[in-house]
Amino acid sequence: MCKITKEDVFTAISTVIDPEVGFNLVEMGLIYDAKVDEKCNTEVIMTLSTRGCPLHQMIKAWVQEAVERINGIGHVEVEVVWEPAWNISMADENVKQALGG
Repeated sequence: MCKITKEDVFTAISTVIDPEVGFNLVEMGLIYDAKVDEKCNTEVIMTLSTRGCPLHQMIKAWVQEAVERINGIGHVEVEVVWEPAWNISMADENVKQALGG
């Protein structure tokens, strides 16, 4: 039985900072979901602020590495989706204020 929760995964991902804006991916609203099965294998569903993001592969790798640092984690899969499309309204209030959303 896996004791790792979705919240644990989100906490780990919150260490990943978007280098363009200086906020973490969770507070930006870019992490849509995290599923942890009974063997602690984890699937992260996320998006990026733009399809043309030049750091697409790097950010995806950073998310995977952050989750892999969780003690006891199994296989980690990170899927980037484009629906629903991200917009500033998905971000936390502090991010909206800083970015003028």
